[in-house]
Amino acid sequence: MSEIKEKVVIITGASSGLGEATARRLAKNGAKLMLAARREDRLKNLVAEVEKEGGVVKYQVTDVTDRSQVKELVQATKEAYGRVDVLVNNAGLMPLSPLAATKVDEWEKMIDVNIKGVLYGVAAVMPIMLQQESGHIVNLSSVAGHKVFAGGAVYCATKFAVKAISEGIRLESDGKIRSTNISPGAVATELANTISDEKSAEMAKELYGVAIEADAIARAIAYAIEQPADVDVNEMIIRPTKQEL
Repeated sequence: MSEIKEKVVIITGASSGLGEATARRLAKNGAKLMLAARREDRLKNLVAEVEKEGGVVKYQVTDVTDRSQVKELVQATKEAYGRVDVLVNNAGLMPLSPLAATKVDEWEKMIDVNIKGVLYGVAAVMPIMLQQESGHIVNLSSVAGHKVFAGGAVYCATKFAVKAISEGIRLESDGKIRSTNISPGAVATELANTISDEKSAEMAKELYGVAIEADAIARAIAYAIEQPADVDVNEMIIRPTKQEL
C-alpha cells in the first residue's frame, strides 16, 4: 500500500474500537500517526504496541467537544511531522433512546461529539490542507445516516449531518481535499455501551449479535486512503452480511 506509506494521519477516538483498529492497520502500512482520545492510559498502551511493531506514532489527549483542544491536536501534528495528510473523524457516541424518553442531556452529548466534534476537526485541518493543496478527510457516519429507525432519531440525525458535511467538503474543496464518508453497520466496539434506555439497549444487543470486527472498517479506511491522489472514494456502507437494518 505505497499510497499510505509516509502519510501523516490523525485519528480521533483512537483509544478503542474503530479508531484503534485503524491505527494498527495504517501503522503496518507505513503511515505516521497522531492518535487522539480522552483516555491517556489506553493511548499510551496503544502507542507502545504500535512502536514495538516498528510504527511511527504519537498521541495527544483530546476531547473533541473542546474546539481549542482539537486545534491544538492538529497544530501538534503539523509541528511533529511537518504536514497533515489525513484526518479520520472517528470519535462518536450512540446513546439510543425514544424521543418520548426526553433524554435531552444525551441528545446534547451526541450533538457535541458526533456533529460539533467532526466540524471542529474539519475547521482545524482545512486551512492546512488547502495551503498544501492536498489532504483527505474521512468521516465516520453510520447506516443510521441513511435510514432512520425508531429509538434512534437523534443519533440518526447526527449521522445524517456527518454525511452532509462529508459531501459539503467534496463540493467546496475545489478538488484539493478528498472526502470519504464511511457508514458502518453493527461492529464489535464499545459504541453500544453508552445506551442507558433499557428497551433501546435490548434492541442494540439483538442487532449487535451479528457484529463484525472493527478491522473490517479499518480495511475500508485504508482502501480509501491508498487510492491515487486523483481518485476520491466518497461513500462506503459496510455492515454484517446478516444485518437487515
